[in-house]
Amino acid sequence: MHHDPVDFPGACTPPNIRRIQCAGIDGRGRGRKLTLRFSASSFIATVKYTARSESYSHVDKQVQEKHKNHGTYFVPGLFRGLRVLEVIAKNEKPMTVSEVGRAIGVSRSSAFRLIYTLNDMGFVASPDDNRTFSLGARVLSLGFSFLASQDIIEIARPEMARLRDETGISSHLAILEKDEVLFLECVQSKSGYISNVNVGTRRPAYASPLGWLMLSNYPVRELVNKFKDAELTKLTELTPATVNEIVDCVSKAGAAGYVVSKGIVAKGGYSISAPIFDDTGCIAAAIDISGPTSAFEGLDIDGKLVPRVKAAADSISKSLGYTG
Repeated sequence: MHHDPVDFPGACTPPNIRRIQCAGIDGRGRGRKLTLRFSASSFIATVKYTARSESYSHVDKQVQEKHKNHGTYFVPGLFRGLRVLEVIAKNEKPMTVSEVGRAIGVSRSSAFRLIYTLNDMGFVASPDDNRTFSLGARVLSLGFSFLASQDIIEIARPEMARLRDETGISSHLAILEKDEVLFLECVQSKSGYISNVNVGTRRPAYASPLGWLMLSNYPVRELVNKFKDAELTKLTELTPATVNEIVDCVSKAGAAGYVVSKGIVAKGGYSISAPIFDDTGCIAAAIDISGPTSAFEGLDIDGKLVPRVKAAADSISKSLGYTG
C-alpha cells in the first residue's frame, strides 16, 4: 500500500497550515486553545478536538431527523469509511484491521478494503508495515485547512463588506488549494450586479488572477515543475496556454502587487485582485472585486478602485499579523 505525502505548498497555503511547515514541530489553531504536533498523536487530537467542539448530540439529532429520501441518498460505503476514521481517532493507539472491523461492525475483509482505500488516499497510515493503522497526514491537512480558513474568513468579512459598500461591486476571498483557487467567501453587491461565484467554487490557479497572485511566491523552478505536465484548459483567449506564459503572468502579478483583469477568467468579466499576507510575510489568500464590465463603467479604476482593493487586502494582512 502507498499514499501521497501531504502537500503543504509553503507560500500559498493558509497561515495555520504553512506555520506547521515553517516551524517544523508545532502550530496553533489561531483563536482556539489547541496545540497541534506533527505526529500520529496530533492527528488523533485534531479529530477529537473537532468532535468535542461540534458536539455529537448535534450529529445524533441529524441522524434522528432523516431526510424523507434517506434510503436513496445515503451511501453506506462512505458512511463506513468515515466511521473508520472516527474509531481510529478515538483510540489511544494504532488499531489492527480486525479491531477496526469489530468497532464498526463489519467483517475483517470489509474493514481491510476500507482501510486499504483510506491508506491509498493518505487518510490513514501504518507505523509498522501494515500491521496497525493510525490517522494519516491528509486528515491533518483537512483539519488545518478548516481551522485556517475559518480564521481568515472571520477576519476578512468586515473589510470585504466595507469594500463592497464603497465600490458597489461584489467582493470575494480565496485561498490556493494545491493547483486550484478555492473561494471561501463572497460579499454580494447590493446593486443588480450579483456575483455568480459561490462559496466553494474552484478555478484552475493558472487561469485566474487570484491564482497568479497566490502563486507569485513560488520560485520559477517550482512553478515549472508544478505545471509542466498539467493539462492547460483555456477558459478564454487570455488564458495562459504554456508553462512559460504562466510564469510570465505570475511574475508580473507578483511584481505589481495586484491584477486588473479584463475578460481573463470569463468574457465580459472584470476584476481587481490583491494578495493577503500572514505574519511571516507569506501569501495566505487573496481578495478581489469582480463583476460584469458594465459594473465598472465610469469608475476610476487606477485612481480609486485599485488603491481601495489593495488597502482592503493590506488591512486584512495586518489583522493576520503582517508587518511588512
